Amino acid sequence: MDLQLKGKTALVLAASKGLGKACATMLATEGADVVIGARDKTTLTATASEIRALGKGRVLAVPVDVLQPDAAAAFVTAAASEFGKIDILVNNAGGPPFGKFESFEESAWQSAFELNLLSAVRFSRLVIPHMRPTRSGRIINIISLSVKTYLANSVLSTSMRMGVVGMAKILSTELAPDNITVNNVAPGLILTDRVKDTFPPVTPGGPSLEEMIALRAKDIPLGRIGSPEELAAMVTFLASPLAGYITGATIQVDGGAVKSPY
Repeated sequence: MDLQLKGKTALVLAASKGLGKACATMLATEGADVVIGARDKTTLTATASEIRALGKGRVLAVPVDVLQPDAAAAFVTAAASEFGKIDILVNNAGGPPFGKFESFEESAWQSAFELNLLSAVRFSRLVIPHMRPTRSGRIINIISLSVKTYLANSVLSTSMRMGVVGMAKILSTELAPDNITVNNVAPGLILTDRVKDTFPPVTPGGPSLEEMIALRAKDIPLGRIGSPEELAAMVTFLASPLAGYITGATIQVDGGAVKSPY
């Protein structure tokens, strides 16, 4: 299926590895020009080289810290200057620490707010003026399955991601007259390096990594942990013209883990 992304310009944050890298790679594979951002310049540059090797869309790597307003503005300006337009924004950032409600000081709440809610607000505000003149655009927020179901010790992440969901719902209505859609993608258990790091070290006589992964996946109806590419496929579809009638939605990619019918 042709997703009609050739010549589109997509901005992907936290794109040097994990879910962001998978999204940028798949968007480029579909012919989009991608602007990838992350804090680590070395890793970001290596990722850009990998994507360029696909021989599809063009790639621009711009180091950026989503917590810094000036850096965010410079990132968007560089993208618009290089490719002349901005069609797609994929808001993405790492998650805050896990823990019980009473274990976090106010400073932890402020940090989570800036990382997971304010960064999405900031980049959305920056790209909307570039999308409105073309009367088209896609804003996609990668959030967490915790907005759909209970996830223990995720109070910081859940609170901020819920804020993103509310923002996206309001923004999708405000931007609808300009044909700009706003959606959220909520990943379930996806096998990224961050998830792998949550497993205990493999020891002689103990379970293998594969066995630990299988145990973690036992309550997922599909019986396995998802791949970053499966999450990226949903993001790429939502970024395409074919998804033009989907907006204000929060779509989980979770192997059936959420049992609620809503």
